[in-house]
Amino acid sequence: MSLPRRRSGALVSAGVLIAGGLGIHVLAPDTAATDVAGDLLYALLVYVILVAAWPRLHPAMTGALALLWCGGVELFQLTGLPVAWAAGVPPLVLVLGTAFDPRDLAVYALAAVGATLVDLFSRPPTPGTAAFARRSRAGDH
Repeated sequence: MSLPRRRSGALVSAGVLIAGGLGIHVLAPDTAATDVAGDLLYALLVYVILVAAWPRLHPAMTGALALLWCGGVELFQLTGLPVAWAAGVPPLVLVLGTAFDPRDLAVYALAAVGATLVDLFSRPPTPGTAAFARRSRAGDH
């Protein structure tokens, strides 16, 4: 996949994830399931934003950075600053959250690993790798 296609695909995915997250936030009742769904979409959004910004970054690094961001935001909630800031600027709650929940860290980890695996296994093989050689030989028959 070319870099422009990878970047544009990530941007389209980001739009879909934002729409889904806002839909859950606005339309769905506040339950444990919607909280998990929102966390999942948030982590996937961070992943695809990183892909859009740095399309050449290896998926494992992208996943690690996404997890680092999400985990950092979750731990930042322990300071009480996100909820205080959201009182003055309500949309910040969508980015920074409000209250620490250890379950969120697990959801972020699962989402980051899942996104990384999907990205790894959906990429075409890179020239010079064993997978590229196997695919090239298979196409020559």
